Amino acid sequence: MELRHLRYFVILAEELHFGRAAERLHIAQPPLSQQIRQLEGELGFELFHRTKRNVQLTEAGQVFLCEVQQIFRQLQQAIQVGRQTSRGEIGQLVVGFVSSATYNILPTILRSFRSCVPGVSLELHELTTDQQLEWLREGRMDVGFVRPPVDENRFSWEIIFQESLMVALPEAHLLANESDVCLTSLANEPFILFPRILAPGLYDLIISLCQQAGFSPNVAQEAIQMQTIVSLVAAEMGVAIVPASLQNMQRTGIVYKSVQESTSKVGIAMIWRKNETSPTVQKLVEIVRQVANQL
Repeated sequence: MELRHLRYFVILAEELHFGRAAERLHIAQPPLSQQIRQLEGELGFELFHRTKRNVQLTEAGQVFLCEVQQIFRQLQQAIQVGRQTSRGEIGQLVVGFVSSATYNILPTILRSFRSCVPGVSLELHELTTDQQLEWLREGRMDVGFVRPPVDENRFSWEIIFQESLMVALPEAHLLANESDVCLTSLANEPFILFPRILAPGLYDLIISLCQQAGFSPNVAQEAIQMQTIVSLVAAEMGVAIVPASLQNMQRTGIVYKSVQESTSKVGIAMIWRKNETSPTVQKLVEIVRQVANQL
């Protein structure tokens, strides 16, 4: 039994006339009659009552028709799902992101992705850069948003967002009323910083800026997440140099000041495994690039 036999049966059941059914199928009437007889022989029961004047479905034929129509509906659904999957429009992605990305480009990316491909389920994980690299190596994650650079040839990555660095001060700090801050004035301040292993690129840039200003920062407290660093600054535990988008957190007890010295921008990078074949991953990469180009 082939799908064409079932298709012939459905068309004849709709027309109840061999001539009209054959015309719709673009075949001659005798081959149609022969195909229906072969189908009935394979099934072991009659599908149609035939007389010289009319053709009618048997009771078994009526039941069989309902089931066959369901098969064709399922087949169309399977074709549709297959096409959507091949275009990356259906499936699931595991996505990692550094916490600071939630204050700049990530919300826009997620809104655009949801709008363009609502059939893809996203599993989001807030992870440090080093954790994301580990998850990618282990195959536990599909795409990440990290602090560059990434020195591993097994990954593809590209910067999708860049921003300035700012000084975060407690609102009662002596420099809180200044329009901007010279880094040299922070030489004797306690600093709050994250461990280097979490984001070496950003860590090294902060240390380099301080050294260019003539001092090595006195790290009084370490914290893993940017939100924690900002909260500790608000608690007057020290000062911090942070990405400018942290201002969007709107944390009370803290002020942000521009840096007088010229500083390099810091970025957020999208990262995924090289030679990735998943259409869903490629769809996310495509949408992220579109969002980045519009910013």
